Amino acid sequence: MNTQKKKNGNLVAIIMMILLFGMISFVTNLAAPMGNVLKEQFGVSNFLGMLGNAANFIAYAVMGIPGGILLQRYGYKKTALIAIALGFIGVFIQYLSGYASESSAFGVYLLGAFVAGFSMCLLNMVVNPMLNTLGGGGNKGNQLIQLGGSFNSVMATFTPTFVGILIGAVTSARITDVFPVMYIAMGVFALVFVVLLFVSIPEPHAEKHSEPMGQLISGALKFRHFVLGAIAIFVYVGVEIGTPGTLNLWLSDASDPSGALVGKTIAGFVVGTYWLLMLVGRLTGAALGGKISSKTMMTVASALGIILILLAMFVSPETKIDLPVIQRSEVGALTFGLAEVPINAMFIVLVGLCTSIMWGGIFNLAVEGLGKYLQVASGIFMTLVVGGGIIPAVQGWLADTFGYQQSYWIILLSLVYLLYYAVAGSKNVNKDIPVD
Repeated sequence: MNTQKKKNGNLVAIIMMILLFGMISFVTNLAAPMGNVLKEQFGVSNFLGMLGNAANFIAYAVMGIPGGILLQRYGYKKTALIAIALGFIGVFIQYLSGYASESSAFGVYLLGAFVAGFSMCLLNMVVNPMLNTLGGGGNKGNQLIQLGGSFNSVMATFTPTFVGILIGAVTSARITDVFPVMYIAMGVFALVFVVLLFVSIPEPHAEKHSEPMGQLISGALKFRHFVLGAIAIFVYVGVEIGTPGTLNLWLSDASDPSGALVGKTIAGFVVGTYWLLMLVGRLTGAALGGKISSKTMMTVASALGIILILLAMFVSPETKIDLPVIQRSEVGALTFGLAEVPINAMFIVLVGLCTSIMWGGIFNLAVEGLGKYLQVASGIFMTLVVGGGIIPAVQGWLADTFGYQQSYWIILLSLVYLLYYAVAGSKNVNKDIPVD
């Protein structure tokens, strides 16, 4: 009876964590297409247009370690409730920016993105170690994270596609045009908060440790594979966000001399297809995760990503191709159809298959064998997620300075590091360190 009750409790916990995984993606991926809105409403550069995305991820650097302390002190459920409340507040502030004066609206939006980043950081700290633990660690833990990542990709596909629909028909997009997305986000946050409040969530790592936090942090940093894995997370999140985010700006830029312009609506659909392919990759990873190691998945994905980015950088955008993407029909229904885009867009979109399994794979490899250091390691991990703000912002500056294709050098170098981590850096060479 107790065994059955535990299984039911674990199933509810898994479902709730997967739902929260989706909210992480929904809010995070609102920032990149908002770059187009900010560029048009305020006339800013690509670099400044990506500041909303940067603000969202800079919050990870601020909240990472404190979030680890919060998780250890209050447990998974209370931390998740705090995170959901912060998510609602962050989106609400972004909503208020639509009513702010023209001189202050940009700053108000950035503040909202920053607060929402606190929420995303805390939610990541809850869902990843919990799914990994509920799956039993190892390949099974990675399999469950990949399953959660699949729902994450569903929401990632929806967000830029919906934003593309909302702003594609207007002459000059404004924050108020994206209000429907914000209504959805606030509504889902409110609903999940109420449900989670009354659901019993097991605490797989609720035990307390007598060591001071500083000692736990220094202990986690003694593991080479974890330190290199934390750097890999910094690099990976930058690749995941920067790759489609810059593509969205490129395909929407009427002033770009390469002639890659396809319009804001099609650009949103193309980027939505990138996230759809991440869904396909994560579902595949979830299906194969029990049989194929994270190391093998990471090695293949990184190598293929390098090839695709090289092709995107050096093939002429004058070469066009019909890319099957989610489209809006004449009657307003969403369907699949063909859109003529530069062949570079196809190569970049296909990178979604590569990035799909990396988050779960890196986390799984980096925390293997950490034992009592897992919670504080999660905090350090979340701090390094700031790469999702820094790398796309740097790529935006490179696009302003050298052009969109050349901006992908930073993505290429990042993928080379991820290949190194998969092949050599992920090996645990510190098995002699006590973790009980």
